[in-house]
Amino acid sequence: MTTPRALPMTVPAQDLPPRVRIHEVGARDGLQNEKAVVPTGVKAEFIHRLAAAGLTTIEATSFVHPKWVPQLADAEDLFPRLADIGGVALPVLVPNERGLDRALALGARRIAVFGSATETFAARNLNRTVDESLAMFEPVVARAKADKVHVRGYLSMCFGDPWEGPVPVHQVVRVAKALMDLGCDELSLGDTIGVATPGHVQALLSELNEEGVRTDTIGVHFHDTYGQALSNTLAALQHGVTTVDASAGGLGGCPYAKSATGNLATEDLVWMLQGLGVETGVDLDALTATSVWLAEQLGRPSPSRTVRALSVR
Repeated sequence: MTTPRALPMTVPAQDLPPRVRIHEVGARDGLQNEKAVVPTGVKAEFIHRLAAAGLTTIEATSFVHPKWVPQLADAEDLFPRLADIGGVALPVLVPNERGLDRALALGARRIAVFGSATETFAARNLNRTVDESLAMFEPVVARAKADKVHVRGYLSMCFGDPWEGPVPVHQVVRVAKALMDLGCDELSLGDTIGVATPGHVQALLSELNEEGVRTDTIGVHFHDTYGQALSNTLAALQHGVTTVDASAGGLGGCPYAKSATGNLATEDLVWMLQGLGVETGVDLDALTATSVWLAEQLGRPSPSRTVRALSVR
């Protein structure tokens, strides 16, 4: 049985934003978790295909030391291959000032720093305490802003930590506010191990607002470990969030937290938003074809349910 492409039928829901910007993370967060190193040419084509499918923000790579993430050791080779992509933001992850230097030298105009709401993950991922990591980010953000570069602040372990368990909302808010006080333009709340539920999402967003972090500066980044990514996204949209992180084909995880499974699949997100009448500008057929193509390059099927459903019709 095949799915008619007229589906999903659009039935708008009340109190949702008319448009959502998808922050596509498959080329960075998705591929960094692959066991085998993906060829640079495949990465470049993947990003070009994502752009052709209508995604306007595509996280391209990371300028972390190759020792820590060998899958992204080709950042200097990859980024120049994307120069012909017009009208698409290509943010890159930078861990420190050295990473910033490398990114700026190649003309990057959007960067991201990656912090943690918990001490254990900060130690494992950054080899620093939470406050030490914030101190490391301070000159990175200051220099980027002085050069008029857009800065995103990622905050991981916002809803639970595999070593520390539940993470109090006030603890997350403290670090989130500290990141924004450094000068970040945007904050991405990460459910790194996929344990969030909708009420928890709304509680965190409400407390962030109470502490002065505006909803229009917040993005959400959900993993689908317990099948909650779409329901959590809907809760965030109902709160007014308009930026959602997702990974084409549901690629990804976290190399430093083994219980973190794949990201929310971009195709699953687009399917839901189309049904709700929320604009994304993404061509779902083109995106699905891209994920099918990448799955062939990786030698395994896509974990996205929407990709699997649409690719057999």
